[in-house]
Amino acid sequence: MSSSDEYDDDFFAPEAYSEDDEPAHYEGISEDSDYDDEVEYVGSDDDKPRFFRRGKIIGQPAPERQVVDYTQLQLKKDHHRRPLWVTPEAYIYLEAFSPLYNKATDFLIAIAEPKARPEFIHEYQITEGSLYAAVAVAIDAQSILTVLSRLSKNELPKSVRDFVREHTQRFGRAKLVLRENRFYVESDRPEVLHALQRYPDIRRAVDPNPPAPGGDDRRGGGAGGGALIEGEALKEREENLSYKTLGLGLGDGEEEYKDYDDDDDANGGLGAGYGAGAAARTVSFCVREGAGHIEAVRKTSRKAGLPLMEEYDFNADRTNADLDMNLKATSRPRDYQERALSKMFGNGRARSGIIVLPCGAGKTLTGISAACTIHKGVIVLCNSAVSAGQWRAEFLKWSNISTSRVCLYTREAVDQRRRLQDSELPEGACVIISTYSMMSYSQRRSAMSGRLMKQIEGREWGLMLLDEVHQAPAESFRRVMENVKCHAKLGLTATLVREDEKIGDLHYLIGPKLYEANWMDLTSRGYLAHVECIEVWCPMTKEFYREYLRRGPRTGDRHFYALNPNKFRVCEYLMHYHEARGDKTLVFCDDIISLEIYATKLERPWIKGDTSLQERQDTLESFRSTSIVNTIFISRVGDTSIDLPMANVLIQVNFHGTSRRQEAQRLGRILRPKPNSPKGSYAFFYTLVSSDTCEMYHSAGRQSYLVDQGYTYKVVTDLVPHAEKMQREDPEHNPTVLKTKEDEVNIIKDIVRGEERRIQAADEKWRKQMKRRREETYEVRPRTLTLTPALTLTLGMGV
Repeated sequence: MSSSDEYDDDFFAPEAYSEDDEPAHYEGISEDSDYDDEVEYVGSDDDKPRFFRRGKIIGQPAPERQVVDYTQLQLKKDHHRRPLWVTPEAYIYLEAFSPLYNKATDFLIAIAEPKARPEFIHEYQITEGSLYAAVAVAIDAQSILTVLSRLSKNELPKSVRDFVREHTQRFGRAKLVLRENRFYVESDRPEVLHALQRYPDIRRAVDPNPPAPGGDDRRGGGAGGGALIEGEALKEREENLSYKTLGLGLGDGEEEYKDYDDDDDANGGLGAGYGAGAAARTVSFCVREGAGHIEAVRKTSRKAGLPLMEEYDFNADRTNADLDMNLKATSRPRDYQERALSKMFGNGRARSGIIVLPCGAGKTLTGISAACTIHKGVIVLCNSAVSAGQWRAEFLKWSNISTSRVCLYTREAVDQRRRLQDSELPEGACVIISTYSMMSYSQRRSAMSGRLMKQIEGREWGLMLLDEVHQAPAESFRRVMENVKCHAKLGLTATLVREDEKIGDLHYLIGPKLYEANWMDLTSRGYLAHVECIEVWCPMTKEFYREYLRRGPRTGDRHFYALNPNKFRVCEYLMHYHEARGDKTLVFCDDIISLEIYATKLERPWIKGDTSLQERQDTLESFRSTSIVNTIFISRVGDTSIDLPMANVLIQVNFHGTSRRQEAQRLGRILRPKPNSPKGSYAFFYTLVSSDTCEMYHSAGRQSYLVDQGYTYKVVTDLVPHAEKMQREDPEHNPTVLKTKEDEVNIIKDIVRGEERRIQAADEKWRKQMKRRREETYEVRPRTLTLTPALTLTLGMGV
C-alpha cells in the first residue's frame, strides 16, 4: 500500500465527530442551473478550444450569460484522435462524431452527470454525487484519471485530478452487506474498520458474538473490542471493467498516467486482475440485530465521511423463502437493459441504486428482470392504482410467476378482499404491488387494510422496486422505506429531476445512480419513436385577455389562457386532422374546469383524478383496441405510468408551470415505436401557448430538459389563421363549435359556472371523505341503550 493510502488519524479521531454535525448532502446539480446550460463549440484558427457556456462555473457565481476562455488549455500533439475536452471546472465535452463515442459515453455516464446532449457536442460534469456513483460500481480514482487522460485532447487539469482524488478517497471504502439476514460492515482494508470502530456509536453496535460464517472465513483481531472476520468476496464482472482498456490504442504509454496512480494493484488498479468471479480478500464485523444499531452505523459512517455502500448478498440468504419466478424464454432484455442490470449485480450481490431509462424504453422489464435475479419476495410501489394493475399484468407477461403469487394492495383490491373475507397474503415469498399513497397513509386504516399492512411490515422483502422514484423524497414516502423491511432497493425513472432541491436525497434514501441511457441513441437505434416537437403560439382574444389581466396572477386566471378561443380552435383543428389520419391523440390539460369544457364541447371522453378506476380502464381499453375512441382528454393523472403504446399524437393545452419533469413524462406517452408504422415515421408533440401570457415564460423553462436530451422545438406562429381558414372553407372535414363571437364569449360563462361547481364539489367531496373515514375507522355493531325501565331501543352505534 502506498503512502497516499494511509488514513489521517486526526480525521478519524472521535473528538472530530460531533452529534450535531449534519451529513454531507449531494451538491451536484442545483435546481437553478442544472438544465439551463447551452453549449456551443465555437472553435478557432489556432486549434484552441473555445466554448460558449450559459450557466454557473463550479464554485463561482456566474451571470446568466458568460463566456469562458479555454485557450490556456494545453493540447496534446494528437488531439484530433481523442474525443474529449476536460476543463479545469470539471466539465467534459464529448464529440458525438468520434469513433470512440459509444465507449466513451458508457464511461462518462458512470463517472459524470450528463448536462446537455445535443447532436454534435455533449456536455458532462464531474460532481461529488457522480463520483459517489462511480465508486459504487467499482470504478476507482486511478481508473477515472487514467482513462480521462487517454481520451482528453488537452492535458488533464490539476484541479480535476485533485477533485477526483479528494472525493473518492473515502467513497466505497466500506460496505454495509446483508448476508444471511445479518448486517456486516465490510472492507478490503482492516484499518478502515478499525477507524470506524473508534466511534462510540459504532463500537456499541458491533456484535461480539457474530454467527459462524460459512466457507473458510475465520476470525481476526479487531480494534476497540470488535472482532474482524476475514472472508472473500467476488470481484466486479469483467464486462463492467472493460472501460480500463478504453483508449489504449491512442498510443499512450504507461508513463503517461503513472503520476495518477493513487492505489496499488491489489486495490483494483489498472495492473490488478479483474476476471469475472475472481475472489478478493475482505474483512468485516457483524452489527447487532435491531434497527437502532443499523441506523446508528449508517448515520455515524456518513457523518465520518465514509458513507456505506449497501449490498444484499442474496445468494447467501438461506433465511428468507425463495420466490419461484424466472423470465420466460421469450422475454429477452435489450442490451442497454442488460448493461443497467450488470451495474446492479456486477459483483454477485444486489446493489441498491437508481436506473434512469427514457419513457417507453422498458423500465418495467428491467425491474422484473432484477426481481427474477434475486428470487426473493418483491414489493413494488407505483403512483396510481392503474399503474399497479399494469405492473401486475407485466409480471404475468414477462415471467412465469403464478397468478396467485402476484397481489395488489390498493384501495380497490382491499375492498374486493373485504367482500371475499380474504385478509391473508400468500404464504412464503410473493410479489406485492401497491401505491405510494396507500403505503404511506398515516391515518387509521380499515380493519382489512390494517391486517394486510401489518403482514407487509412483518415480512422480509428481498427487493423493493420504486417506480417513478423521483417522487420518493417526499416525507410521506420516506416512511414507507422506514417501515417496510427490504434488503435491496431499485429506483426506476425516466426523469431524475425535481423542481425542489430534494433529488439529491435519493442517494442516501435509495442509493447512487447506477445507469442512465441516452434518449437520442435509443431513438436512432429504433427503440424509441422519432418525435416532432412543435410549439404553437395562439394570440389571446380581446375578451379573454381583458379578463386574464383583470384577475391578475392567481389560480383563476389560468382558465382564460387555457380556454383562449384561438387555442381552442387550434386544438379542435389538430384533433380532427389527426383523427382523419388514423392517429391516436392524447390532449393534456392540468386545469380541471378547462378540461371538462374542452371535452364536453368537443364530445370526447376525459379522465381526471376522481374518474373511477373502472371508467378509466374502460376508456383506455377502448382507446387501445378500437377505432371508436381515437382522442382522450386527460388531466395530470396521465403524466406517468399509463401504458398507451398506440398513442402517437399529444397536444398540451395547459400544463403545470415550468415543470421539466412533466414535459419529459408527457413526451414519454408517445415515445414507444408504433407497430406496423413505416420506418422514419414521426410522433407529434404539440404545446399550445397563449401569446403574451405567463404560459410563454413557463413553456421556455419546461423545454430545457428535453432540449438538453437532444430534442428541438419548432415554433409555429401562423396556425391560428390557417385553422380558421380550413374551418371556414371546409366545415365538413374541419368542423368547429366556435362559429360566432357569441360562442366564444359563452366560454367565459362556462368558466364561471365551472368555478361554482368546483366549489360545491369540493365541499361535497370533503363531506364524503369524512363519512368514509368514520365508516372505515370504526366497526359498527349493535348496542343496547335503555331509555326507561320499560323501553329499550337497539341502535347501530360506532364503538
